[in-house]
Amino acid sequence: MVYQIRVECHLDDQWTDWFGNMTITLQENGDTLLTGPIADQAALFGLLKKVRDLGMPLVSLNRVEPCPERSRRACKPDVLSTSLEQEK
Repeated sequence: MVYQIRVECHLDDQWTDWFGNMTITLQENGDTLLTGPIADQAALFGLLKKVRDLGMPLVSLNRVEPCPERSRRACKPDVLSTSLEQEK
């Protein structure tokens, strides 16, 4: 699966390796998007732990690539979004 994690700060490209070769995209509003394939939930939680350990506010988490058709029944909707903006 490909995920997109939005954090409330700017990261430069030196963090790419630390975040498992995720693509880092800076947004005009000051957020950073981390985008890339994540093998499973354990890897996803590991990545979120890194965000937490750096003290970066998590804005959202989105699955941007749908599940394969053969396992569609076991998957959630094509876009899984968890927005934390309401907590501000």
